[in-house]
Amino acid sequence: MSDCDFGLIGLAVMGENLALNVESRGFRVAVFNRTTEKVDEFMAGRAAGKNFVGCHSVEELVKNLASPRKVMMLVKAGPAVDALIEQLIPLLSPGDIIIDGGNTHFADTERRTKAVESQGLLFVGTGVSGGEEGALKGPSMMPGGTEAAWPHVQPIFQAIAAKVGPNHDIPCCEWVGPRGAGHYVKMVHNGIEYGDMQLICEAYLMLKESLLLSNDEIYDVFDDWNRGELESYLIEISRDIFSVKDELADGDLVDKVLDVAGAKGTGKWMSQLALDLGVPSTLVTAAVYARSLSSFKEARIRAAKLLRGPLDRADGEAETLSWDADWNESLSRAADSGRKQEFIEDIRQALYASKICSYAQGFVQLQAAADEYDWPLNYGDCAMLWRGGCIIRAQFLDRIKEAFDADPKLENLLLHPYFTEAVNRAQASWRRVINTATQMGLPVPAFSTALAYFDSYRRKSLPANLLQAQRDYFGAHTYQRTDREGTFHTDWLGLRREPRD
Repeated sequence: MSDCDFGLIGLAVMGENLALNVESRGFRVAVFNRTTEKVDEFMAGRAAGKNFVGCHSVEELVKNLASPRKVMMLVKAGPAVDALIEQLIPLLSPGDIIIDGGNTHFADTERRTKAVESQGLLFVGTGVSGGEEGALKGPSMMPGGTEAAWPHVQPIFQAIAAKVGPNHDIPCCEWVGPRGAGHYVKMVHNGIEYGDMQLICEAYLMLKESLLLSNDEIYDVFDDWNRGELESYLIEISRDIFSVKDELADGDLVDKVLDVAGAKGTGKWMSQLALDLGVPSTLVTAAVYARSLSSFKEARIRAAKLLRGPLDRADGEAETLSWDADWNESLSRAADSGRKQEFIEDIRQALYASKICSYAQGFVQLQAAADEYDWPLNYGDCAMLWRGGCIIRAQFLDRIKEAFDADPKLENLLLHPYFTEAVNRAQASWRRVINTATQMGLPVPAFSTALAYFDSYRRKSLPANLLQAQRDYFGAHTYQRTDREGTFHTDWLGLRREPRD
C-alpha cells in the first residue's frame, strides 16, 4: 500500500524524534534502519499505535511511499550517505526526492545534488538544528538543493519546524538556495554556536575568578542577563547549569565536569572555509582553538607547575600584582559590592559587543560564499531560521533581521545603526574587561579576538603597508601606492640606508 507521505532512514535518537514529529503533524511515515531490530523496537515502543509503517529494507520503504516519494536520510555523514543514495536511485522514479538531513559538508551536497539531478531525481540537503529535543518538538531547518523539490517538502518541513513570532505561526524553515546552500548556512550556524559558547565561558571565567562569585551568584547574573538583550537559549541553559547539585558527591556538578571540550568538526569547517574565501572569521577560529587547547589537559597540568601568572604563588608568598592599583584594590580577591556590580555590567557589555562581532563575521562569510557559489541567499531570512528551535536561538536575531530588511546588501552588521551604537556604547567596558583579564592572567581569547577585529575594521589605516613592503623586498611581490595609480616594485636593498657599524 503506497500511501505514506514521508520516508525516513536512520532511527538513532535524532531520526526517531524527527519521525515522531512528522507523524504528530498528521503525516503517515515509513521508517527503516540498517539494523532492522531497531525498526521493530521502535514500532513496538514509541511508535506503537501511531501512523507509522515499519520497513525491513530500503525497497520496502520505497514501495510504501506515495508519489512523489520523499525519502529523508538521517545517517552518519560521509560514505554512508553516498552508499544509500546509490541504493535509492534505481528504486525511485523521476521527480522523487532524496533528502539528506545530516551534518554534511556543503561540498558533498553540491556534488550529490548534481549527481542525483542527472538521474532525473530531486535532492535536498537540509541543515537540522536543535538537538534531540528540537527534532521532536520543532527544529530549525535550513533546506537547500533542487528548488523544484521545495513545494513538495515545504508542507512537511514547515509543519514540523519551530514556530516564532507574536502568534507563534512563523516557521523557522525557509528555502535557502541551490545545491549546498542549506548545509553551508547550517555550518555557519554551528560556527557561530562555537563562538557564542566560548564567549559565555569567558564571561563565566571573569565572574568566577576576578569577582569570586559563587555558582549561586553566577546563576543570578545569568538570570538577569537572560531578561535583556542577551536573552538566548545558551544563556538560559548556562544559568540552569549553575543550579544543579552533584548527585554523586557534595557540591555543584559544574565544578566536577572535566575542563576538556569536545567538537564534531563543523566549527573547524567554517574556519577552514573562511580562509579559503579570504574572510576574517576570527572568532570561530579562536573558539575552535580554545577547544583544542582544552584537550591538552595533562600538558596543562605539567605546565601549571612551571609557568606562573600574576595571581599564582611563588615560594609560599602571594605574587605581587603589577597592574593598576585602583583595579587591584577593588577587583582583586576582595572586591567591594558597588564596584562588583559595575564590573558585572562591564562583563555583560563585553559579551554583547563580542557577540555582535561574531555574528557580523558569520554573515560576512555567508555573503562571500553566496558570491563564490552563486547562491541567492536572503540574510534576513537566514537570521529568522535561527530565531527558534536551534542552539543559537536568541532575541538578538530579530535585530539582524531588521538590519537586513532595511538594507539587503548591508556589508557588515557593525554598520547598521543599532549595532554601531551598541558596540560604541560597550567599548569602555569591553576594554576594561580585557585589560583586567590580561593583568590577572585570565585567558579570554574570544573577547580579545572580537575586540581586535573591531579595532582593525574601524581603522582607515593598518600596518599592512609595512607587510606589503616586506613582501616586495624579499619576493618582488609588488605593491600599490596611496598617491598614484599602478603597480610598483622597488629595489629596496639598493635604496636602503646602510646600518651603523
